[in-house]
Amino acid sequence: MAFAILGPALIRTVVDPKILYYSNLQITVFAGIVAHTAGFFSFRRIGNFPGVAAAGYIFPTFSLCYGFVYLAIFLFRIDYSSFQAASSLTLSILWYFGLNILSRRLDPYSLAVIPGGAVSRLGEIGGVNWHWLLSPDTVVDRVSGVVADLRADLSDDWERYIADRALSGTPVYHVKQISESLTGRVEIEHLSENTLGSLNPNQAYLKIKQLIDWVGALVILTIFLPLFGLVALAIKVDSSGPVLFRQNRMGYRGSVYKVYKFRTMKFSAAAGDEKEEAITKAGDARITRLGQFLRKSRIDELPQAFNILRGEMSWIGPRPEALVLSQWYEAELPFYRYRHIVRPGITGWAQVNQGHVAAVDDVLEKLHYDFYYIKNFSPWLDVLIVFRTIRTMLTGFGAR
Repeated sequence: MAFAILGPALIRTVVDPKILYYSNLQITVFAGIVAHTAGFFSFRRIGNFPGVAAAGYIFPTFSLCYGFVYLAIFLFRIDYSSFQAASSLTLSILWYFGLNILSRRLDPYSLAVIPGGAVSRLGEIGGVNWHWLLSPDTVVDRVSGVVADLRADLSDDWERYIADRALSGTPVYHVKQISESLTGRVEIEHLSENTLGSLNPNQAYLKIKQLIDWVGALVILTIFLPLFGLVALAIKVDSSGPVLFRQNRMGYRGSVYKVYKFRTMKFSAAAGDEKEEAITKAGDARITRLGQFLRKSRIDELPQAFNILRGEMSWIGPRPEALVLSQWYEAELPFYRYRHIVRPGITGWAQVNQGHVAAVDDVLEKLHYDFYYIKNFSPWLDVLIVFRTIRTMLTGFGAR
């Protein structure tokens, strides 16, 4: 922090030794400390989530924290040093980029694995140096922890090994715990009280999030109302039919509601199997030329801001399914209904990790992502999803 905050100020003393006594510089230094501290803790929390290439989130995290702090200074018309502010942000980003590169080279993430039980599937998870232990006499230096299937019938020697590692200060992880932290998925094995209890979302944040959603929807509708008119006109010119697409979907706590989106498909009377009609396939011939752009850019999702104002949806949460598909998945997949314990979202953890899916096997994997989101329900995970959603909008990942 001293490098990023005090460095620019000390450099300027070469030109003007009295600059440290200027009130605008003192205010900017204090604001920089607040912004840097917020950026540090936010970056640490976001970096703990699976699949996060930490270096990629340094710039947006610190830019967002510095932006909020200096926006408040600007709105309150407080005099500040723009050079000090910009230099502090730049040096903070460069400092953490350097630390991240250095730590990855000097201390790669390594885990030792005790044989037995369900540990074999760990080999499919990348990004970790796995050390497969052959006997309790094996000594592995410089590992971040030891992984074992603690439900397996391990020998006395292995249990002593686990106890020794724990006493020496080495973290010991259950295979399911480490798998969740590395893949971002929670697999439900038994409908037990403890399992469902661990998936209860934070009720306080649930209410705060709804307020944030409502304010955000109001702001979006106010700012983008002219865009709505242009998109509506373009849809009418591109193809015949209504501007908005309406569909019954399964929502919060199992209630059915009608979702609103800009129409991206050719309008025609429903024909054939209702379930097949509700599934969007890769390269679906029903999608219009304009619809392809609206889907990739996610502009077609904006009318759902009205659903958010009505309390039916959130900006972030498990993606709602068409009613007929939801009923199908509920019949095929245990615990599927549990994903409705939070409000469905326009974007979500499964959406940014997996994209659009419809087959039952893929939906089961999606369900594991949804359970991870519910179990780790927090503003930090929501911020990470926002960052990834922006990337998705720029790349078109997962759109159909």
